[in-house]
Amino acid sequence: DDDDKEEYCKAQFDATEDKQKALERAVSDAETAIADAKEKIATVTDELSALEIGIKALDKSVAEATEQRKEENAEYKSLMSSNGAAKELLAFAKNRLNKFYNP
Repeated sequence: DDDDKEEYCKAQFDATEDKQKALERAVSDAETAIADAKEKIATVTDELSALEIGIKALDKSVAEATEQRKEENAEYKSLMSSNGAAKELLAFAKNRLNKFYNP
């Protein structure tokens, strides 16, 4: 009877050790997965930081280009205005010369 109980206890110890090893492997696998996830999070965080810097630089570039286009547009409008005045002056002079040479 004691041999049966000893055999039963050994079987229980073996089963318990197997369960413990399986649980230890599961914990190890979970720790590895957590470490990998943390590494991926760090990588994504770094990439986001780089993208934010790139976006800020792009925004600055766009703002500078917009300012330059506004200045160029103002210059263009001024040039067109003075061209219009010059055309009117030339038309006036042409009319006067026409009246002088062809009375």
